[in-house]
This record gives sequence, structure tokens and C-alpha cells, in this order.
Amino acid sequence: MRKSSLRRTCAALAAVTSLALAATACGGTTKEDVGKDSASAASEGKADPNAELKKGLTVGFLPKQVNNPYFTSADKGGEAALKELGSTYKEVGPSSATDTSGQVSYVNTLTQQQVDAMAVSAQDPGALCTALKQAMKNDIKVVTYDSDTKADCRNVFVSQASAEDLGRTEVQLLAEQLDYKGEIAILSAAQTATNQNTWIDFMEDELKDPKYKDMKLVKVAYGNDDAQQSFQQTQGLLQEYPNLKGIISPTTVGIKAAAQYLSGSKYKGKVKLTGLGTPNDMRKYVKNGTVEGFELWDPAKLGELAARTSVALVSGQITGKEGETFKAGDMGEFTIGKDGVINLGKPTVFNAKNIDQFDF
Repeated sequence: MRKSSLRRTCAALAAVTSLALAATACGGTTKEDVGKDSASAASEGKADPNAELKKGLTVGFLPKQVNNPYFTSADKGGEAALKELGSTYKEVGPSSATDTSGQVSYVNTLTQQQVDAMAVSAQDPGALCTALKQAMKNDIKVVTYDSDTKADCRNVFVSQASAEDLGRTEVQLLAEQLDYKGEIAILSAAQTATNQNTWIDFMEDELKDPKYKDMKLVKVAYGNDDAQQSFQQTQGLLQEYPNLKGIISPTTVGIKAAAQYLSGSKYKGKVKLTGLGTPNDMRKYVKNGTVEGFELWDPAKLGELAARTSVALVSGQITGKEGETFKAGDMGEFTIGKDGVINLGKPTVFNAKNIDQFDF
């Protein structure tokens, strides 16, 4: 049913409580040339929670895709936070969500420019590891956000929510809409996307519960976070599986494209759709009956937390060790968890009753 046996093997290495994945250990970072000393950079030094926040820093944001509305929102949150903190924001990145070599090039560029910190959403964690470790060797703090790499390839991962919460709740949402019966499919982003693959593994694990015995996952399709490809993949799923009853799309581009297709087809209201989307993208599809409910976190808050975490790292308030705490402005206090993971919080479910309360 799944083409990527590699993802299954790698995911088995992952910690079940976070997105700080060992899954990327299969990605190709193999040589000792990255050095154990650089790998342990995150744990060097001692945190001083009372240290004054430094100003005049430069923090580079490297999203998976610069023209993706989700990352535009997230990075604007980071930009606003850095301005408030008296530091400089810069954004670089590829225009395609599958250009992993481009991401590596941008990491190297930021390293050469000697930014103080970089916030990276990893397309392919294995491909980025060597470049990120080189940045850390050059005393650049590395924060991953939205999509992680290996724990020793960055200082801290700012997670949108726990992987388990996101994977399981998406299945639960769809199951309630289907009365726990029928064939379902998943419309993901790229096959290499760390966060997508982790959520899918938790979805599959959730489906093992006996209460889902009348539901069957028939396929995982990949739209590569491209609107047209995701639209076509939705169409293809419905042609291939005429008895399909539901689709989960854990990507904002995918769920919008799937909703667009369903809303103009005979499947509107008959094939249920949920996943991760933004209220502004999905509002009309909720109101016209194509989608009952979906979930997400506030991407602007995710970007803001990534920026504030970057500054806290450079300032020495935190080093990335489990148990360290810091205050992220008006967002409140955060504690670093296992493997250097900070969770933004639980996802929010959006439906017809509350969607107009949100604007992002």
C-alpha cells in the first residue's frame, strides 16, 4: 500500500513523543567528517535564563518554499518578533517544496554570511544534516521549525504540536465524520517530508485501534505541496477508488487543492475531507459544505516562537538541553523537552461554528 519502505524503516527509529526524528538517520549523513564535536554543539555551554537578550542580531529564515502561503504567514510572525527584539530578519529559500539541493545551498549561503542564527524547515533532513552541522561549527545557532532534522543537526526544534497529537487527531476527526466506516486515503506533500511522514505513521498506528475496524487506508498519495499536482492527485484517488469515503491531507496546500476539486464535483458532501489547513484558505469550503472540520496551529505564532528561540539561544538563555526554560515575550514561558523539542501547543479544530473567529 505504501511505496516508501525506507520511510517505514526510518520512522521506527523516531521518538514517539516528538518530531525530533531519528528517521532522518537513513537520509545519507554517514561520515565522521561532520565530526562528533559539531554534533554535540547543541549541548555545549551552560544556560543563563537571566542573561540579557542580545540586539542587533541577524536571523535567517529558510522555509521549505518561499511562495507557500503557510510559510509566508509563519515567517511574517518571525519577522515581527525580530523587529520587536531589535534584530534583523532575512528570508531565503527555494520556490519549490522539493528542491532539497536548493535548501542545502541556502544553508551554506547563510553560513558564509555568518548570520547569528538560522531557522530552517527541513525538506529532506538527511540532505541538510552536513550543512547544518557546518553552520553549528561556525558558531551559528540552528533552530528547526515545522519540519525537523536529526537532533544532533540543530540546537532546538520548535514543533507546531506533538507528532502524536497531530497524527491521531486527524484520524479521529475523519472517523467521526464517517461514522467509523469506509475506505480512506491520505494526500501528503513530498515523500521525504519529515513532519508529514511522522504524522502518517501515527495515523496508521491510530487506525490499528479496533474501533476503526470498518475503516481501511487504501493509499497514500503525494502532491509535493503543489496546488496543481495535489488537485490531480485528488482526482486520481477518486478515479482509482470509486468507493472512497474520506481523505486526510496533512498539508495546507494539499487540503485546499482537494477541497477545490471536491467542491466542483459530484463528490461534494459525499467524500469527507479533513487535515491541516488555514482558516482563510478553507473558509469558503466549510461554508459551502465541502468540509466539516479541519485543524491547524497558528503558523504566525510558530514563526514567532522560532525567532524568539533563536535569539534566546544566541543570548545564552538556553542551550537546547532538556528542562531549560525561557520566556518568549507575550507568548509566555516554554520548557525544552526531550531531544531539544519545544511544542507550540495543541492544534485547534476549525468548523462552521468558529472559523470566522480566525484570520490567517
